[in-house]
Amino acid sequence: MDAILKCCLNGDRSRADHPAVPLTPAELAQAAYDAAKAGADAVHFHPRDAEGRESLRWSDVEPAVAAVREWCPELPLGVSTREEIEPDLDTRLALLSEWDAGPDFASVNWHEDGAEQIARLLLERGIGVEAGLFTPDAARKFLSWRGPVVRVLVEAIPGISPGTDGIAAAQAVLDVLPAGVELVVHGEGEWAWPVLEWARSKGYGLRAGFEDMLTGPAGQHVTNNGELITYLRGIR
Repeated sequence: MDAILKCCLNGDRSRADHPAVPLTPAELAQAAYDAAKAGADAVHFHPRDAEGRESLRWSDVEPAVAAVREWCPELPLGVSTREEIEPDLDTRLALLSEWDAGPDFASVNWHEDGAEQIARLLLERGIGVEAGLFTPDAARKFLSWRGPVVRVLVEAIPGISPGTDGIAAAQAVLDVLPAGVELVVHGEGEWAWPVLEWARSKGYGLRAGFEDMLTGPAGQHVTNNGELITYLRGIR
């Protein structure tokens, strides 16, 4: 099976970052459709509340998930559980406990406190887990957990992942992981395209979208997430 291509539709971006960052359920549905048409195998997005803020409330998550499913019924979709959305762990767990018939999977960042609790709760709700590993220490912590995951995200994030080189940061995490794990490898910001070009040469799954980058691999202007997936498919 070919390595997966994922599209990360918005992350914590705002319209100030790019005018086409999708925020509303209708915009997320259109963005997911564009990405799938360009070749994405799955999408990841951060639902928003009425003011455009990232939200874990089911009343905000459900409309976004439903809209994407309506436009792309066969497309696997996932959302974020990152602690910046709701820093208090008990409150975050309470919000996640209200999710019902939710996304196919959700990302759990293993460097964050309570990652195992978040992961267990998602599984109890019938939602798959994507393990987000930003650092070697997070990878080692993840390996001590015995629960199932959909895949592992090796994430090279400037300012969080150690070092000044995205490829080296990704490799340091990969060095901790055993063989045979389904992987998506990606970077953010200035690390994004160099990491993707390297990861493709290794045969890993890849991720692109407005969460990770705002331009093409040579700094080209893009109008939507679908164009980023087109570039992702074409990088050598």
